Amino acid sequence: MSSYGKEFTKGLWAENPVYRMVLGLCPALAVTNTVINSIAMGLATMFVLMCSNTVVSTFRNFIPSKVRIPSFIIVIASFVTIVDLTMNAWAHSVHKTLGLFIPLIVVNCLILGRSEAFASRNPVLRSVVDGFGMSVGFTLALVSIGAAREVLGSGTFLGYSVLGAGYTDMLVMILPPGAFLAMGVLLGAFNYIDQRG
Repeated sequence: MSSYGKEFTKGLWAENPVYRMVLGLCPALAVTNTVINSIAMGLATMFVLMCSNTVVSTFRNFIPSKVRIPSFIIVIASFVTIVDLTMNAWAHSVHKTLGLFIPLIVVNCLILGRSEAFASRNPVLRSVVDGFGMSVGFTLALVSIGAAREVLGSGTFLGYSVLGAGYTDMLVMILPPGAFLAMGVLLGAFNYIDQRG
């Protein structure tokens, strides 16, 4: 596998942001009560991560070390503002549902961590591939948690009934404790598969 392929795939399994590095737990637990919310947050994070990695990597040799972190935060905040305003204009109902968690992307440890640990030390293309792989892994983690919560909590998947009219909703799964339950079970399954392989 090429080095770019390895950069991409590490975010899917070996360095999955949620299940391996345990980063970005605030959105992973807060907005994953439905699959559509999980996808929207994952895509928003993907845009911010890929764009910020590109800009940080491009200007890494021009940013003085004393203002490195504040510079990264300004870059990240700029892209979060773009996402926030775009979602408000074009997907207002999703924007309203995600609420405060869109601006909180600025302080997502995944994004700042990738800017500091990877993009500031690597060329642009490698940084873009890293950002794409990490954000795809993050999105898949959110969707897996969101799918478990939505199916068990309301018997639906993407709003379509999958468990039939006779299914009794498990209300706890769409409430905050359900996020911890779903993530705990999925994290355990992730670790079990990893140890078996």
